[in-house]
Amino acid sequence: MASKHKTTHQRRPVGELTEKIVAIIGGTVDSGIVDHALTHRSYAYENGGLPNNERLEFLGDSVLGLVVTESLYADHPDLAEGQLAKLRAAVVNMRALAKVARELGVGDYLLLGRGEESTGGRNKASILADTMEALIGTVYLERGLEGARVFVHHILDPLLEKSAQLGAALDWKTSLQELSSVMSIGTPEYRVSEEGPDHEKVFTASVVVGEEVLGTGVGRSKKQAEQQAAEFAWTMLKERQEKAEAVVSATEAEVAEAVVDSVEQVNKKG
Repeated sequence: MASKHKTTHQRRPVGELTEKIVAIIGGTVDSGIVDHALTHRSYAYENGGLPNNERLEFLGDSVLGLVVTESLYADHPDLAEGQLAKLRAAVVNMRALAKVARELGVGDYLLLGRGEESTGGRNKASILADTMEALIGTVYLERGLEGARVFVHHILDPLLEKSAQLGAALDWKTSLQELSSVMSIGTPEYRVSEEGPDHEKVFTASVVVGEEVLGTGVGRSKKQAEQQAAEFAWTMLKERQEKAEAVVSATEAEVAEAVVDSVEQVNKKG
């Protein structure tokens, strides 16, 4: 049974999200357990200490790590341990999980306390990512590891494929440093701030190249935030580089065409 707890937000029926999950994995899931996965501790505290989703999140985090790790291990037999770890980090992170949570509309189904509700908790990356892990834990309990595999692959396979194609994703900071050196624009510098209690710190990093802020990242660790900021910066610089190269190529083509025309004119006169 879905929850009937009171909430200040016009929450969408949890059965809708349950149906989305069922459609993905091809098997039944109890809406009551899905509801449990959507119960943030702030709501649980305000409603007499209801069970919150943190245990499911803990379980889902481990299941997620296992599924992604075994997939990378099987798909990339030539990569060393360090490279596999970096590729996994490019996929299993707060930003990626929050993105797929938004695609599923998870925020509309959350049970949040009044404080989190008033500060935009339904769209907070940290809350969405944690809830996504709790939902993975729920699928694991309901459908076992195979069901969890299907769910994780459905939501993360596009990102896994994209990251595998980008060698830069193995280490965005190193890739950014190499690209900025090639473009002769200076060395990247990182500025990091943190907020939140010790058990739930969120780090925000900005990367500056040549006095220009090129990217900002958020993560549960300083390293994760810096990698995300470097990814944004690398992507922006790569686009600039490709546009500049396209302009140069077009100019060279125009010059070459003009030379050919000139030669033809000379030949005609001759």
